[in-house]
Amino acid sequence: MPQNEQVILAERPTGMPDETHLVHQEGPMPEAAEGEVVLKTLYLSLDPYMRGRMNNAASYAKPVELGQVMEGATVSEVVESRCEGLVPGDIVLGYGGWQRYASAPGKALRKLDPGQAPITTALGVMGMPGFTAYVGLLDLGQPRAGETVVVSAAAGAVGQVVGQLARIQGCRVVGVAGADDKCRQVTGTYGFDACINYKAEDFEQQLDDACPDGIDVYFESVGGRVFDAVMKRVNDFARIPVCGRIAHYNQTELPEGRDRLIPFMGKVLVKRLMLRGFIQSDHLERQPDFLRDMGEWLRQGQVHYQEDIVEGLENAVSAFQGLLRGDNRGKLMVRVAPDPTA
Repeated sequence: MPQNEQVILAERPTGMPDETHLVHQEGPMPEAAEGEVVLKTLYLSLDPYMRGRMNNAASYAKPVELGQVMEGATVSEVVESRCEGLVPGDIVLGYGGWQRYASAPGKALRKLDPGQAPITTALGVMGMPGFTAYVGLLDLGQPRAGETVVVSAAAGAVGQVVGQLARIQGCRVVGVAGADDKCRQVTGTYGFDACINYKAEDFEQQLDDACPDGIDVYFESVGGRVFDAVMKRVNDFARIPVCGRIAHYNQTELPEGRDRLIPFMGKVLVKRLMLRGFIQSDHLERQPDFLRDMGEWLRQGQVHYQEDIVEGLENAVSAFQGLLRGDNRGKLMVRVAPDPTA
């Protein structure tokens, strides 16, 4: 019998996950029950939320169980079908996880049309990251023309889209990233008005210069010193959609120093801030609007994107470590098998 290739969660990490926590192994080939298909993974999405799924802690979704395949979104090819409407050779979006082959109910999959857009975009600009940007900025951030929008992780899968949508709304857009080449990409390709490397010694002065009228919307996905610097500069009635806090995902203890929660809550009150955490899956009623609008923006050349594709499932763990360090350039994914549409 042929064997499947899988990455399982063998141990819950403390700090940065590595190959002792995420173990590469052979596993059984899946079979399709009635109404299901067998899928061959072409691309595996790597996303920051996966770090939280490795912890045995209460969250908005259940953690991955020890010994189970690490979860993740996938673009896959149907290789066997017992589901009406799907046939071998169809390309679908699903959640096959970190493995070469998977089975899934046909109703849990979205069929993709390679003639409409590259199939990789279903994991990026036309997928969960793009939808996160769309809902978080437009519905929660509610930017208005002439306002200043600051975007953390501006060169990442979500941030690159957030800034371009803010620009479409007529806003001044300032990105924050962790490398000079990322900042050049953000301003040169995505059209941000400015981008600042938060590792620069004069980061806060540069932020002042880039936001002379203060900050009206801050799209938060990082935390750490970027959040601290932005909070000093927010205007009254600023809106702060929160979709992540990647700077803290591998922390093993609380930071030293005084408790900053009390003064922060004072600022929330005095400035009348709207701070809203959100999960894109809570807003699925907006997905048809997102697919329509994003498809049109891409066709018109109003939105651009960058993808960072790593070859081979055996490199998924090291690529994920790089994601948590900020090494990736754009939407990170793993090519698990050759792309028949390329």
